[in-house]
Amino acid sequence: MNIRYAKEIDLAAIIEIYNAAIPGRLATADLELISVESRIGWFHAHSPVKYPIWIVDCQGEIAGWLSLQEFYQRPAYHKTAEISIYIAPTWQSKGLGKELLRHAIAQCPKLGIHSILGFVFGHNQPSLKLFASFGFEQWGCMPRIAELDAIERDLVVLGMRIS
Repeated sequence: MNIRYAKEIDLAAIIEIYNAAIPGRLATADLELISVESRIGWFHAHSPVKYPIWIVDCQGEIAGWLSLQEFYQRPAYHKTAEISIYIAPTWQSKGLGKELLRHAIAQCPKLGIHSILGFVFGHNQPSLKLFASFGFEQWGCMPRIAELDAIERDLVVLGMRIS
């Protein structure tokens, strides 16, 4: 297993992993598949020096990714980042999410990030457990804010103070 910064050539694999999560209605509020072209701007909004995207390579295959991104796009939040983690279906439950999260948390001080926020559906027990295992706490809950296949779902705000 190797964790490295994502390159633009990795974007197709990143989007494939993301799209695999959409039908399960567990990890994203997108309801339709997205295209690589639609995420080029998103990719370029990330930078290894502030808001990186890391991929985990297992046996030559991109098995998952984690991104940190700007929170709320206001200057006062410059030390806060929103985190997203996606693991390819065939690689789930193998500890890759833990390794990516451990890596990201360790890198935050170098990036000038003091707080990490995760936005997780209340019914996404695997992600809630993952974040809790690293000390993330529930900082908020937006009840029934999302509708997935005619079911209203909560969005839980998880937070962790790095320093």
